[in-house]
Amino acid sequence: MAEPLRVAAPPPRPLLLFDGDCGFCRVWVRRWKARTGDAVDYEPSQAAAARFPEIPAGAFARAVVLVLPSGEVFEGARAAFGALAAAPGGGALLAAYRRIPGFAPAAELAYGLIARHRRGASALTRLLWGRSVEKPGYEAASRLFLRLVGVCYLAAFVSLWVQAAGLVGSQGILPVGEFLSAVRSQAGRVPWFELPTLCWLSSSDAFLNALCAAGTAGALLAIIGLLPAWSLVVCWVSYLSLSVAGQVFLQFQWDALLLETGLLAILLAPRGLRLWRAPAPPSPLVLFLLRWLLFRLMFSSGFVKLGSGDPAWRSLAALRYHYETQPLPPWTAWYMYRLPASFQTFSCVVLFAIELGAPFLIFAPRRLRHVAFGALVFLQLVIIATGNYAFFNLLTIALCVLLLDDGVFPARWKRRPESAPPHGRRWPGPLVVLVAAVILTVSGAQMIAMLFRPQSFPRPVVAVARAIAPLRSVSTYGLFAVMTTSRPEIEIQGSDDRVTWRPYEFRWKPGDVMRRPRFVAPHQPRLDWQMWFAALDSAERNPWILALVARLLEGSPPVLRLLRTDPFGGRPPRYIRAVLYDYHFTDAATRRRTGAWWRREETGLYLPVISREMLR
Repeated sequence: MAEPLRVAAPPPRPLLLFDGDCGFCRVWVRRWKARTGDAVDYEPSQAAAARFPEIPAGAFARAVVLVLPSGEVFEGARAAFGALAAAPGGGALLAAYRRIPGFAPAAELAYGLIARHRRGASALTRLLWGRSVEKPGYEAASRLFLRLVGVCYLAAFVSLWVQAAGLVGSQGILPVGEFLSAVRSQAGRVPWFELPTLCWLSSSDAFLNALCAAGTAGALLAIIGLLPAWSLVVCWVSYLSLSVAGQVFLQFQWDALLLETGLLAILLAPRGLRLWRAPAPPSPLVLFLLRWLLFRLMFSSGFVKLGSGDPAWRSLAALRYHYETQPLPPWTAWYMYRLPASFQTFSCVVLFAIELGAPFLIFAPRRLRHVAFGALVFLQLVIIATGNYAFFNLLTIALCVLLLDDGVFPARWKRRPESAPPHGRRWPGPLVVLVAAVILTVSGAQMIAMLFRPQSFPRPVVAVARAIAPLRSVSTYGLFAVMTTSRPEIEIQGSDDRVTWRPYEFRWKPGDVMRRPRFVAPHQPRLDWQMWFAALDSAERNPWILALVARLLEGSPPVLRLLRTDPFGGRPPRYIRAVLYDYHFTDAATRRRTGAWWRREETGLYLPVISREMLR
């Protein structure tokens, strides 16, 4: 191997010489200079070549040249990687160049191809990065993201606050006190880590209200930017506690997504008093974790639809059913359902293109990330306009915001001048690295399990996954893996004589066929949602519905407040039964003639007659 070229008068610091007449070179040198700072000097070869007569003039024309303080000279990919190695965390490419067989010749081949076609490479750079390829900042996006997370927490806590007593309060459907007492009697101790909830301290209705109030206060502080990290800690702890206490009513994917996003938001937020006082730049590692979360969420949502083998998805016919059979359709779903089958098929193609294609652009150059932002946000807005999915879509949009750099925001949103004193610090690096290692290990295993279905995983990976599972903060995602093609609905009816039956009307789910479906998001009526799931299966598989019937036979006020109407005026009936109906949207002619939004047909009993005497 030939000895490397050396110069007699080396510079005091690494010096990268580039073609000053090449616009492509100037653009990328600006980016490298921003990364390496004062660790590397940069000069046009036209101005500096005379100081190094040992370097052939042709070297400057064909590639960048790196001159080291030792006198060694390198060119091409080796020179570029050597300069970038001076940046914090920038030595990976140089290490790969030196140690991985085949990497060096492949890198030099790619470099030579770009160098010989600089005009095309310059055009491609403008297409993918825009006018500037300098490393972008994400201060404005991070501040907006943290506030949007606060908005999602606010919606979640306020929504749950008005339902908590009826769902899991002392007179609720599944009282949390009874649940925790049963767990404690079986375990013989308080299993804090298996069921991490502050309700071990108290399971009273007042304490449930206090948790909702604390979370609401933390969310408001996060929205206005006061104590950003600590307010998010309060939100996360409170929501985790309520998620455990909520049992079956808080096991939705967006509950898990809020906890995972909220945990990472804590690490992204500065540990200071005010968010807007020039906080420390966001951690690149935490930004990557949040983008990885967005990738998993969206790609998994598309993959599970095809991976399930469901014929409705594979034939692209699923959206012909979705608008009618989704849990709580708004009135717009009636109109979407009536669109031609060809439009529904085309919409399904677009859906798969976004869910399976756009996630890969999350890690692409700047302008492609913006394309991903536009596609993913467009999908969420369509879902918001045609469905009721609580705060899920807003939370997904919040994650998408982190695909935008400071260059797209108004100047007043950007970080204060460097002269402004920082008003917050990042979390300690070792803590962030530890959390990242755990999340990447577990979430990576989840993705591998979804894609390849391996028989087993290494024991350490399984142990880590089991250890953090109670925190509900690293989860799998993917809605509507199997499309429901019919709409069964349960109507609960009460009677005093087993002859005349009067129905209990729910606030949001379909009941009266004349009542127009309504928008309810970001509020989530959790009992109405659970009734949708219960109708898809038997009562034996949904034992909580027997608890609901028991509370209605007792006339529980908190449970009755969850309903739209009480046909017995607060006095409990003697008997209750549940009847199953098959619901369909009406056609346009029927709705014009009768005003009905739904038509229904009774299909049988879901629950036989249950009396107060039977409960005793």
